Amino acid sequence: MTTVLVAGATGDLGHRIVRELLAADPEAVVRVLTRPGGATAQAMYGERDRVEIREAAYTDHGGLVDALSGAEIVVSAVSGARSVILDAQRALLAAAVGAGVKRFIPSDYSADYRRVTPGSNRNFELRREFAADLDATPLHATSVLNGAFADMLTGQAPMILFRRHKILYWSSPDQLLDFTTKDDVARTVALVALDDAAPRVVEVAGDRVTARGIARIMTELTGAAFTTQWAGTTGMLSGMARIGRRVSKDEEATFPAWQGMQYFVSMFSGEAQLHHVNNDRYGPQVWTSVRDVLEAHVKEGATKG
Repeated sequence: MTTVLVAGATGDLGHRIVRELLAADPEAVVRVLTRPGGATAQAMYGERDRVEIREAAYTDHGGLVDALSGAEIVVSAVSGARSVILDAQRALLAAAVGAGVKRFIPSDYSADYRRVTPGSNRNFELRREFAADLDATPLHATSVLNGAFADMLTGQAPMILFRRHKILYWSSPDQLLDFTTKDDVARTVALVALDDAAPRVVEVAGDRVTARGIARIMTELTGAAFTTQWAGTTGMLSGMARIGRRVSKDEEATFPAWQGMQYFVSMFSGEAQLHHVNNDRYGPQVWTSVRDVLEAHVKEGATKG
């Protein structure tokens, strides 16, 4: 019987990972780590079979070690900037080593941050810095890289201008972009967590499309002619992101506007593109395409309208 500890289990991605772990292995026990005094984890998982709730503060090394003791693997699904991706995960990592945990999946769940130009993407740099810490431990680590979350195309990532029938791009409308839905990422993470032979990096992409391809999809779905619109070069966007970061007061925000610009720079420059996608590592899977995501969004809009 495998015991998997999930940090960040009450978050958007974390609760999906817990769900997929319970579905993937009927004998697995999922241990949810939560801060002392929090009621959310109890409300979400208090009556779930095979789910244990352990409380510990990230500043309490002994408490974290006790919470992790007996778990074979730690899955981190925490979300944030430096104080989370570095500080909290470093505390979690130290406790994992102290508790004798064998494996660790860090909170990466992104495009390929390993090759991006230094200084061009804050969130990627935090992940790269933590990866170095992780690789210095005896734990067997596996990072899941999945490109961008496809769910963001319906609003959070301002690439599709639905009302103006435009698809924004930087530099080239034919740059291949990797997208995977959060549900598909969660399923992959669960399968990786239950795979003792998982490699250092597992790359998946639910879909791989271009800005031109998205314009074609939207045209087919809506009957309105969507066209691509050049928004500048990635160099120009990178400069705008630097200025935005310099004048902003949200350095610790997880996804401020300037960070979104940096992410588009990494994607449209091709630096963060995935090059070793292996969607069949765990056998045939049903992947949600960009078209699926956009079709559901269009139908929802039509229903509300």
